[in-house]
Amino acid sequence: MHNQIRASLFLIAIVASACSTDEPIATAGSVAIEADRSPISLETLSTKSWLVTGGDVLVEVAAIDGINMDSVRLELNGADISQQFLAVSSQRKQALLVGLPEGESILTATIPGTADSETLSIFNYPISGPIISGPHEQPFYCQSEEFQLVNGEFLGAALDTDCTVATRVDYVYWSVENESFQPISALSAENSDDLGMITLDNSEVLPYIVRVETGTVNRAIYEIAMLHQSPQERIDPWSRSANWNGKLIYTHGGGCRSGWHQQGNRTGGVMREGLFAQGYAVVSSSLNVFGQNCNDLLASETHIMVKERFIEHYGVPEFTIATGASGGSYQSHQTADNYPGVFDGIIVALSFPDVTSATIFTVADSRLLNYYFTEVNPESFTLEQQREIAGYGSYASIANLARGAARLDPIYQIDTPLEEQGGEVSIPALETQLYDSTAPQGIRATVYDHTVNVYGLAEGLFTAQRPLDNVGVQYGLAALNNGVITPQQFIDLNRDIGGFDRDMNHVAERHRADSQARKRALESGRILNGGAGLAYTPIIDYRTYLDHAENGDIHMLIHQFSTRQRLLNENGHAANHVMQIGGLWGFDEEAPDLGELFRQMDRWITNIQADSSDTTPAEKVIANKPSSLTDACWDNSGEERIKIEEEQTFRGSSRCNELYPAYPTPRHVAGAPLANNIVSCQLRPINSADYAVGFTREQYAELDQVFSQGVCDWSRGDVSAATHQGAWASFGPSPINKLYETGN
Repeated sequence: MHNQIRASLFLIAIVASACSTDEPIATAGSVAIEADRSPISLETLSTKSWLVTGGDVLVEVAAIDGINMDSVRLELNGADISQQFLAVSSQRKQALLVGLPEGESILTATIPGTADSETLSIFNYPISGPIISGPHEQPFYCQSEEFQLVNGEFLGAALDTDCTVATRVDYVYWSVENESFQPISALSAENSDDLGMITLDNSEVLPYIVRVETGTVNRAIYEIAMLHQSPQERIDPWSRSANWNGKLIYTHGGGCRSGWHQQGNRTGGVMREGLFAQGYAVVSSSLNVFGQNCNDLLASETHIMVKERFIEHYGVPEFTIATGASGGSYQSHQTADNYPGVFDGIIVALSFPDVTSATIFTVADSRLLNYYFTEVNPESFTLEQQREIAGYGSYASIANLARGAARLDPIYQIDTPLEEQGGEVSIPALETQLYDSTAPQGIRATVYDHTVNVYGLAEGLFTAQRPLDNVGVQYGLAALNNGVITPQQFIDLNRDIGGFDRDMNHVAERHRADSQARKRALESGRILNGGAGLAYTPIIDYRTYLDHAENGDIHMLIHQFSTRQRLLNENGHAANHVMQIGGLWGFDEEAPDLGELFRQMDRWITNIQADSSDTTPAEKVIANKPSSLTDACWDNSGEERIKIEEEQTFRGSSRCNELYPAYPTPRHVAGAPLANNIVSCQLRPINSADYAVGFTREQYAELDQVFSQGVCDWSRGDVSAATHQGAWASFGPSPINKLYETGN
């Protein structure tokens, strides 16, 4: 009987088009038109009207009650296109406009016999980009021939130097025999038993057949996947798959160290059974994997362009959730804050606020400390003293994170110790183009040079400016005050720790940030602000605890507390930020906790969208958080795991803090604020009140000489006094909200 049901379901899948409805499905909610404005409105649905790409855009015309929509005349650049519009309700029509020329087009809606009309300027850019990230990085290595499709084939050679490929759609099914996805063409009546089934959250059982679209935008390869049973059934913005819940998940990949000058050969992964079972469509792109692109601005631009493509092909999703771990958390945080509306909620793991501050400050300080303890002064500090100066929960994290500083270092040499390595690329063809002293215009594989459109070039050099500074930082201050190290050790450490030149060579002087770079990092959101889009975005931050990892680990608990502190600083609260630690992060009975987080996020966003009160978006996100969604940790020490619901704090005598203690970074040990968002501290003279231990007169004089320019007064913020300049910033070519000229 079960096999008969399975075969019947397969046949239903193949002929599903016969059951599809002819009734159009609306792709957006009703447009409210203010009484004192024109009775008719125009809107682009797939993206901002000034950021259209590829010559296509989904648009809507809406009118107040009483207007006969069939009488409205619609023109594009003077040509009548009224017949292209499809009614989606009594007062709304939509159309997918195609073939737009590059540059500006004018869409006009007119009510005949009246003076009422509305115009909308639409600005179109090439599908290859850029739109807001500034000039394309060159060289750029295409990898479509290495990109394996879900059906096992490879995508094939690019059609041009922008790495373009033809868009394609593939159908695959879950093979019971092979325990993998197979092309739908491999399934027939003779082997219908091989068709796997998927059980939805509502207990409905369906054939596990997935439709996957693959194409390129912004020189990135994207994938869009959703449950859909029949290749013959039409899908467009008004005819949707019956198995799609109308909601979208955007996945991301982590990494960074080799994410330069390449298209990438994988996305963040779209074949997610747990998400399909909840009804979601899933999308991702190769430039949203930080191991293939370590530039959050370019990642945000790609988010905007890929979501535009999704909407033009499938309609406006009810909402979009971003999700990802580590480097995926950077992207989720920063796009949600800097380009609000692209994501309606974010679910992040092993998180950091951003790559520019918390991560880079920590790995740079780790490389300095590792070099000091192994090369400069290898005899004077015990391992425990070294760990206390670094602050970490695991001594091994010093060397581990020193290796992470490779993302700042343009020099690759095969015989360099791992803790001093840099200039890594993952494309052999790029290795011969790397920067060194004999090739000053070669590829500098660093996070700063990757973001040169924001920071600009250092004067007279082919090197990007950098927002990296350790002038005035009192390394080991807390270790000194806690009696772990002696005053003389503290003096020796700070006298000799030094800094980095622009090639990350160790030098005796501390390194100082370029004034333009530190200002732009804060103004542009490269350093996460938290007070723009994140002020009204639901955030769930979950993680597995790694602070005690035997071999060290960069994914430390403190970084999510840095994010929370930024929210507190900017918004006065962090009520829209939920932390959970130590769960079983999956979608099945053995590991149910991640699936539950997605259900809770669904309820949260749905509640917000249903809230018609006059309160602000920031107030709505707080008021509509499900009461069952709280900060929590799990005690997994007994036979039965116990969920402990309590506020997560960096310090305090809570059960969660006992189970999962958080540790500081070297900069926090030196007195930096929990938010860890100061590039260059303001300086003041040394003060004996800073120290809980006594210095001799000679030692105090020596300390004064070590910090002749002064020590950090962290309470006064960054010396630039720069503040975030607002959402939807451009670095070109779009002139809308352009902050400053790129590359200068």
